[in-house]
Amino acid sequence: MSANERASRALREILQNPGNDACADCGAPDPMWGSCSLGVFICLACSGIHRNFPDISKVKSLSLSHWEDHEVQFMAQHGNELMKSKYEAAVPVYYYKPTHKDCQTLREQWIRAKYERKEFSEPGNNFTYEEGTRDGMLMKRGRDNGQFLSRRFVLSEREGTLKYFTKYDAKEPKAVIKVDTINASFQPEKVGNPHGLQITYLKDYSTRNIFVFHDNGKEIVDWFNTIRAVQLHYLKVAFPGATDAELVPKLTRNFLKEGFMEKTGPRHTEGFKKRWFTLDQRRLMYFKDPLDAFAKGEAFLGNKDHGYSASAGLPAGTHCNGNWQHGITIKTPERSFLFTCESESDQQDWLKHFSEVMNAVMSPQDYTMEALFKHRH
Repeated sequence: MSANERASRALREILQNPGNDACADCGAPDPMWGSCSLGVFICLACSGIHRNFPDISKVKSLSLSHWEDHEVQFMAQHGNELMKSKYEAAVPVYYYKPTHKDCQTLREQWIRAKYERKEFSEPGNNFTYEEGTRDGMLMKRGRDNGQFLSRRFVLSEREGTLKYFTKYDAKEPKAVIKVDTINASFQPEKVGNPHGLQITYLKDYSTRNIFVFHDNGKEIVDWFNTIRAVQLHYLKVAFPGATDAELVPKLTRNFLKEGFMEKTGPRHTEGFKKRWFTLDQRRLMYFKDPLDAFAKGEAFLGNKDHGYSASAGLPAGTHCNGNWQHGITIKTPERSFLFTCESESDQQDWLKHFSEVMNAVMSPQDYTMEALFKHRH
C-alpha cells in the first residue's frame, strides 16, 4: 500500500469520530476537506474561505492531496469537536452561527471571527456587538428611484430603536424603527451586492422593507449581530422570566420561503398577476417587485384547527387566464386566496411550508397578530 493510500484510509477512519461527519464551520454533511494546521474537517465551500488566510489555515483535499504522516496524526489528535470547544468556547447566544444554506458573507465572517480574530476563544471578551450603540454609514436603496445612497444609521439599546438620517448632520431622523419589530436577513441576490441586507419592520401594522449594504463584509455582519444583541437585551427586559433558548428564536430570522407566484383578486374573477411572495413565519406578503418598500397585501396563516387550510388546485370553475397552471388555494376564516405556480415542484414546496406553518401551535404573539389582521381587513 502506498503512503498516499495509507493516509487516505487513516483520514477516512478519523472521519468516523464524533463531530467529524459534518463541516466544522457550517454543518454541511460529509466534509471532504481538512485544515491540517487547525485540525478541522470542512466542506468545499468553507475550504475556499479558509484559503483566504493561508498563514492560519492550510487546506487539503482528503482524497486528492498528499498528506504527511504528522498531518494525519494532527487531525486524529484534534478534530471538529475538540477544536469547536477551543474556537467556539464563548460564542454569545445572540451571535448568528451560519449554516451551509447561508450566504458567503455570513460564513466568511464567522470563520474569520473564529480562527483569524479568535473572538470566541476567551471567555470575558469585550464584544463590539455589546457596546449598546452603533453609529455608521450604510448604502441604502431609495424607495422610489432604486438608487443606493449613503445614509447614517444609529442603533440604540437604551432607546430600543434603529434610526436612519438622510444627511449625516440632520437633526431629525427619516425613520425611527423599534427593535422589537425588526427582522434582518442577508439577501445578496435581491440587493445585487454580496453584502446586501434586507431590514423589515412594522410601520402602522404594515410591513416595510429597506435594503442596505456596506462595502466591507465585516461591517455589515457586525451591524447584523449588534441588532441581534440589542434585540436580546430588549426581550430580556420585556420577558424577565424567559430563558435564552426561548428568546433566541425571536431574534432575526430567515424567511421560510420567497419566490414568484401568480394570484387573482378577492372576487376570483380578476386576471391572475405575477407577484413576489415572502413567507415570514405566519405572514404571507406579496409584492409587485422583490425590492418594493411596502407589500401590496398580506395574509395571516393561523392554525389548521381555526379555519385555515392550504390545498393543491383551484376551485371548480375558476377562470385561470395566467401562464401558470399549478394551483394553490389558501382558506382563512375571512376569505380564500388563489395562487398558481410555475412548476409542480414549486407548488409542492409552497404547500409543504404552508402546512408546516398551519400545523404549528400558535403563540400568544401569534394570536395578537391574528387579531390585528382581522381588525385591519
